[in-house]
Amino acid sequence: MKSISGGVTAPRGFRAAGFAAHIKLKSTKKDCALVVSDSAASVAGMFTTNIFKAPPVMWTEQMCQRGASRGVFINSGNANACTGEEGLADVAETARLAALAIGATAEGIGVLSTGVIGVRLPMARIQAGVEACAAALSVPGGKDAAEAIMTTDTVPKEIAIEISLGNGTVRLGAMAKGSGMICPNMATMICVITTDAAVEPAALSMALRGAVGMSINRICVDNDMSTSDCVLCLANGASGLPALEPGTEAFAAFQQALNQLCQDMAKALVRDGEGATKLVEIRVSGAASDEDASRIARAVGQSQLCKTAFYGEDPNWGRIACAAGYAGVAFEPSALSIWLDEVQVAQAGRPTAYEEEAAAAVMKQREFAIRLTVGGGSGESVFWTSDLSVDYVHINADYRS
Repeated sequence: MKSISGGVTAPRGFRAAGFAAHIKLKSTKKDCALVVSDSAASVAGMFTTNIFKAPPVMWTEQMCQRGASRGVFINSGNANACTGEEGLADVAETARLAALAIGATAEGIGVLSTGVIGVRLPMARIQAGVEACAAALSVPGGKDAAEAIMTTDTVPKEIAIEISLGNGTVRLGAMAKGSGMICPNMATMICVITTDAAVEPAALSMALRGAVGMSINRICVDNDMSTSDCVLCLANGASGLPALEPGTEAFAAFQQALNQLCQDMAKALVRDGEGATKLVEIRVSGAASDEDASRIARAVGQSQLCKTAFYGEDPNWGRIACAAGYAGVAFEPSALSIWLDEVQVAQAGRPTAYEEEAAAAVMKQREFAIRLTVGGGSGESVFWTSDLSVDYVHINADYRS
């Protein structure tokens, strides 16, 4: 496995484009993206569990149930959420326009939207965006697409990996947007993953669910879930290699690469969290089960008091212990030990004779790890979170303006 340059167009047989259609009239940024496979692709997705699912999410879920896709159109600046039957009609029209432009069927075009909730799409501008993107599709266009899906993101997020399977290589690429409303599961993020591996829809869905479960569903910026979250994966088989079958070494290698891709993207999302100045990895071990360890790690990562301490660079380990204690997991307080990187600040539920300056130095880093042990069990888990800064409030106080 090795990292390669690019994002969604790094795998063979994919092209993309981005265009500024002025979905928000005052905005001059790119806000329409189109990612297309040159041939029919298997598709799988994971979506928000918010009961206010946006119409694009509903449409794209149905596409994934059919298991085949030629591509996805994404707009930023308007979430097309809480827009009723009119919003559903706008999604269908968007898919029809994109399908017409690339020579596909509307049922094989995913549609995703992100931005302000409760406002209908400006369809004349959407049409202009679809047509401009379709005309500009190219391999270098992956970068433009990654820029076009950004909202409060400060940087585009692209990752690509190549793996050797003995009889050839396959590539995986991804782009994502997400900076706020991150947690409890995915939240306001959109991620498109492409691969030139041949994978049947059911196997692709299984692989994606496993990868997201140990990455994008283990991050937190601010404990909010959006109406528009989606992770979409297209596999077009353009590598020319035989289809990957679950239970084989080749499929295991693909799963490992997909896991790594999603984990790297998850950390990129947290690094670019709204107002974030820290990326904090929380590792829990010694729990009775992985699920118990996950609940403890999540409680620490979602704690507003812990997150503000991270921002203040305060090694206040008592807040970490407190969050672990209310996670709803039974463990002996005397079994708790805590490390900040390699500085042990608590042992057997009590403070150690650590140097305050050493612990504070850890907290001043841009990235650091918190490690907790809670007993002698085999359960373990990892979670990634950001700090909570003053800038987060400013960004979200005037988001619509």
